[in-house]
Parts: sequence; structure tokens; C-alpha cells
Amino acid sequence: MVDDVELPPWARSPEDFLQKSKDALESSYVSEHLHEWIDLIFGYKQKGREAVRAHNVFHPLTYEGGVDLNSIEDPDEKVAMLIQILEFGQTPKQLFVTPHPQRITPKFKSLSQTSCYNASVADSPGEESFEDLTEESKTLAWSNIAKLQLQEQCKIHKEAVTGIAVSCNGSSVFTTSQDSTLKMFSKESKMLQRSISFSNMALSSCLLLPGDATVISSSWDNNVYFYSIAFGRRQDTLMGHDDAVSKICWHDNRLYSASWDSTVKVWSGVPAEMTGTKRHQFDMLAELEHDVSVDTISLNAASTLLVSGTKEGAVNIWDLTTATALHQIQCHSGPVCDAAFSPDSRHVLSTGEDGHVNVIDVQTGMLISSMTSDEPQRCFIWDGNTVLSGSQSGELLVWDLLGGKISERIQGHKGNLLL
Repeated sequence: MVDDVELPPWARSPEDFLQKSKDALESSYVSEHLHEWIDLIFGYKQKGREAVRAHNVFHPLTYEGGVDLNSIEDPDEKVAMLIQILEFGQTPKQLFVTPHPQRITPKFKSLSQTSCYNASVADSPGEESFEDLTEESKTLAWSNIAKLQLQEQCKIHKEAVTGIAVSCNGSSVFTTSQDSTLKMFSKESKMLQRSISFSNMALSSCLLLPGDATVISSSWDNNVYFYSIAFGRRQDTLMGHDDAVSKICWHDNRLYSASWDSTVKVWSGVPAEMTGTKRHQFDMLAELEHDVSVDTISLNAASTLLVSGTKEGAVNIWDLTTATALHQIQCHSGPVCDAAFSPDSRHVLSTGEDGHVNVIDVQTGMLISSMTSDEPQRCFIWDGNTVLSGSQSGELLVWDLLGGKISERIQGHKGNLLL
């Protein structure tokens, strides 16, 4: 029997305590973050490097298989270990080794707003960005993806655009091009604000670091350039490859660079904001070796997996926690144009010069679906079921993966679409 319980100040009675506890556990906040708890207790953050990074480590005796009691001959030592295990407890059995998907939670108060918003997938002051929508709102956005309408267009480069990055508030657009320039365009004034040239060779991609203070650009001259927006100058150069850098990704103070020198390299130590004049020391954490040139890379949501596409049509899936290759799938007859994980990290979709759109199972490495278009699909985004791809001719295609067909064609550009 328990006869003396002191309730917290916010509870008026035992019944009120139970009701408020129930409301909290069933709240939308808990639903939206439940998968993070699963990752810590039963998932990929329970052991290894991810557990250390999440400050989620315990005494070795508490883990399953941490000690073999039958191998201990000293009875006193065995009793001591048993008492320690019984007193402290044991960590649960690890059930998942990849990030658990987020629970689908509705956000009813914003559906009327997002319905109109998603029809054009446009950004305006006061509206949520696509990345900030709840799962149900994202589903609604994808159901309206075929209703995309061209709002405006601007020609600011002399040659093909190879990279686009948009600031968090949507006010500035940064682009790289084969004309060797990085340009900053104001969405509000609709004017070109800056044009920067690092070398006389093409730039292949760009991204914004968290905080929108620094733009990173990769180049065919083998380098990666860091440009300060506030100071208006190049702050650093990473000379990390022996051939053109084709694509870069960024997550959690780590830079991932793909190159025609047949490698993907992982770098650490790059700060979010570089305001000093001292050159930064880049440290290479891993080098993922390929047989041929690497044309594209992408990370999964948790940045534990990386997919790479090569010049000769191979799609490679890598485990970044161990820097080892999980699968190599030869699924295109020519260069891979783009590849990306599904939101739940269970599948990879790839497009190639051969016009094929392929879906690969991450766990087994098997090609589970393949569709064909009459021209290369240069780029895409997808939600796991529906794909919006950019054709070489400038058309935007909406693919129904479950039906295995093109469900909509949208005229997006008049010329070849490369990005």
C-alpha cells in the first residue's frame, strides 16, 4: 500500500493529475517527437557513435550481452555483478538500427491555409515553409503537387544553372552555374544583388550553412569554396580532391563532397559561421572509394546513410557510421543524374541518363521497381510514393510509383533542365 503521495503544485486533485498526465502523453507534441524517444531507447541511438553523440550511454553491464555471467568463476564477483545489474536495471533489447519514422499527426488548424498554399507550393510572409509542415499537411501538399503553376522566372546566368539554395526566410536565392559564377538574387526586389567568381571553371552545386551566414560552392577546379554573405568575400577554400567536385552535402558540422576522382569524402571541423581571417583546418573523417567518377550524392534524414551515383550507372548505399558500403546496384545503363532516400530511409530512388526511374530497397539492396521515360530525368523530389522530376526538355513530370506511371506533365522550362 502507498498511503502518502504529494501531488505537484499544478494538480488540484488525484483525478486532475491523471487527466493532465493523460493529456500531455496524448498531445500532438509527444506524437510528433515519439520517434526520437524510440531512437534512444530501442533504436539506432542506443549503442555506438550515435549513442555517444546523443549523451545516451550507460554502464557496460546494463547492455544486452554486455557480460557473460557463466564465464565468471569467482562466486563473489558473480554475485556483485548480479546485484549491480538488479539494482541499476538493464537497457532494453535494441530493435532498430535505422531512424524510426515520425508518426503521422494532423494539424487541423492549418489545413485551410496549407490547401491554398500547397496548390502552388509558393512561399509568402506568414506561411509555413514546406519543411515545417506536419506529416498530414505534407500529404496534402503532395496530393496537390500536380497543380504547380509558374509564378515568375528570371534569367541571371549565361549558362546552365547547377545549384540552388534559398535562405530560411525565403528572401534570397543563391545559384551556381556552369558560367563559373555564384549569384545572389533578391526575391523581394527581384534584382540581382551579387555575382561572385572564384575561378574560371564551372561551379557544380551550392548550399547554405545553418544560420544563412555562409554559402558553400563546389567547383570543377577540384575545390570547395566558402563565401561569407555578411562580409561579401571568400573566407576559405577546401582543396580536397584530385578532380572536379560534382556535389556537396552538409549536416551537423560535417561536409560531404563527391568528385570525379572516384571518391566521396567526409570532412569535419567547419564552423557554422567563419568570421575570423584565420584559415580553417579541415579534417577528413572518411573516404568512400568508388571505381569510377561520382556524379551525385545524398544523405538520409538522420545522416547515417549516404547514397552515391556514378558515371557508369551504379547506385551505392553507404553506412556512414562505419564508412562501409552496404550495397552496389548496377541499375542504369549510363550516368546517374540524381539519387535520394525516401523520408523513412527504407528506399532509394534514382534517375539516370537512360531515362529510367528506379526504386531500390535499402535493407536488401534489391531493385524493386523501374519505370522508363523517353528522356533523362535530371532531378527530382519525392515523398516515398509520388515523384516530381525534372526532364531534360524542361518538363516537370509527376510519377505515381504505386501505379507505375506518369500521372501529370507540367511545362516548366523552355530549354534543357539540368538541375
